[in-house]
Amino acid sequence: MKKVDIKNILKKVEKPARYLGNELNTIHKETDVKGLIRYAHCFPDIYEVGMSHLGSHILYNSMNLEEGVFCERVYAPGIDMEEKMRENNVPLFALESREVITNFDFVVFSLSYEMCYTNVLNMMDLAKIPLYAKDRKNKDPFIMVGGSCTYNVEPLADFVDIVVLGEGEELNREVVRAYKEWISTSPYENGKTRKDFLEKIAVIEGVYIPSFYEFEYNEDGTIKKLNKLNDIAPDKPRKRIIRDMDQVEYPEKIIVPYIETVHDRVVLELFRGCTRGCRFCQAGMIYRPIREKSIERLKEIVDKMLKSTGYDEISLSSLSTSDYSKIDEITDYLVNEYAPQNIGVSLPSLRLDNFSMEIAEKIQQVRKTGLTFAPEAGTQRMRDVINKGVTEEDLRNAVSKAFQMGWNSVKLYFMIGLPTEQYEDLDGIRDLAYEVIDIYRDVHGGKIRGKFGVTVSTSTFVPKPFTPFQWHGQDTQEEIRDKQRYLVGKLRNGNIKYNYHDSKTSLLEAIFARGDRRLSDVLYEAFKNGAKFDGWSEHFNLERWMDAMAKFNLDPGFYAHRNRNYEEIFPWDHIDVGVSKEFLIRENELAKVDKTTDDCRHGCRGCGINSSDIGRGLC
Repeated sequence: MKKVDIKNILKKVEKPARYLGNELNTIHKETDVKGLIRYAHCFPDIYEVGMSHLGSHILYNSMNLEEGVFCERVYAPGIDMEEKMRENNVPLFALESREVITNFDFVVFSLSYEMCYTNVLNMMDLAKIPLYAKDRKNKDPFIMVGGSCTYNVEPLADFVDIVVLGEGEELNREVVRAYKEWISTSPYENGKTRKDFLEKIAVIEGVYIPSFYEFEYNEDGTIKKLNKLNDIAPDKPRKRIIRDMDQVEYPEKIIVPYIETVHDRVVLELFRGCTRGCRFCQAGMIYRPIREKSIERLKEIVDKMLKSTGYDEISLSSLSTSDYSKIDEITDYLVNEYAPQNIGVSLPSLRLDNFSMEIAEKIQQVRKTGLTFAPEAGTQRMRDVINKGVTEEDLRNAVSKAFQMGWNSVKLYFMIGLPTEQYEDLDGIRDLAYEVIDIYRDVHGGKIRGKFGVTVSTSTFVPKPFTPFQWHGQDTQEEIRDKQRYLVGKLRNGNIKYNYHDSKTSLLEAIFARGDRRLSDVLYEAFKNGAKFDGWSEHFNLERWMDAMAKFNLDPGFYAHRNRNYEEIFPWDHIDVGVSKEFLIRENELAKVDKTTDDCRHGCRGCGINSSDIGRGLC
């Protein structure tokens, strides 16, 4: 297989260490072994972002444990590197072997953000792989995608061969094992085709083959029905989960980069799933049920990770980290065991209602990390609407404790544009920010001391599939900008810093989050016209996307801003995540009357996961 020579190119690009592939703990295998399955794990963003993605490390480790499989990393090259590659006719290559991925068996993309879709096309184009699945020949790799965006993969459906739904450690290996068995029988002889392999794996739980289905549309643009084109395909492809978190592999030797990445630390995953039921949160719905790792397993993992990397910080990671049932015990162990070695512990996800002074006191022994809280909304009414489950009193208690313990700044995250939001709710954001200042003064004798500050950040609500708010439209661009300007005026204070997310990217995110297959033409058109790195403000151009939508007579508002009724068929309705549509409707109706639903750790709320084949017996 062709190996690229990039020595001359590396001298002319920023951060050449992105492309070396020989970092500490990388895995290298002989590539001239007969029957070796080549698997390219692609992250459609730059190296620094992809190297901070825990799921990529997990799958890199998992796939390389499989005998006869070589999994290598591929990231989107920086703009400067891409230019040099195209000038010198260098196809996209895998880092470890530096061999082009064009002739790999699998080219697999992690889809964690809708704004990466043009990078997926760009990376395939750089690799000289036909972009449309229908155009690929037997010699071409199978394009497979996984990650949270695959729960509505329809805007990308025309470009991919295989979709894996859910957690991939076991599922991806099952697909590869099926391929090994299939390819060993010389499948492309005697008239066999790629479709034969897709039929073979379509019966694997967690596998979705988009080409085996097609949609019909009504005159108003809504979906009329879904037709199954292949009898072997399941009526409702079902997500896969790992049932026993102690038994599944976890990378004990993660790759240590030569350059600074977004997250330079050991990441210790405590559990998967969430029981809080925030109505805007897709992750809280699609990753159910809760599955925790044992203390013993966590101790084993963290010790090996620290010894193999040399990192001096441990980050505890999960959707709501402080909800881990033995959070006191694990933090006690980590601090007692590693603080003497000057290794710190950080808790990136802190809930206002269970902020523990004792835990905070323990983890600040080595270094005081920043404190970030997410009230999400400014008033109690709005927090009840979204089922956040925290109160203003929770905020007062948490920040008061923090200031008493020596912190002199906090970050508060909110969302604007939520269903039923009024300007009074925005005033509540202002009130909470000023209340934090007052609390700081109270703790410090009425004075502001040192570099005290409150950072208020707002993001724009994006309606996501499989949430109770999937029927709600997103605020228009004008409405969001008016709200942002309103908050700028309300938060003018020397001790307050206000950050807000660009509403233009949120619009495109909403379009693709709730989009259908007709958007594939739009995606391809925007890519042809230069769209890539759309998640980066310096590269994003909304006008390019609006032009592409206009070319195909598609209305952005139809996808992003339109409220939908319960009878409408969604592009993702045929996917089974275990949480029932009836539960989501019930939660949406409760939101309309400002009613909350308790955390299901304290009693089943009937979401459906416990009665489904996916999660039965785990709740």
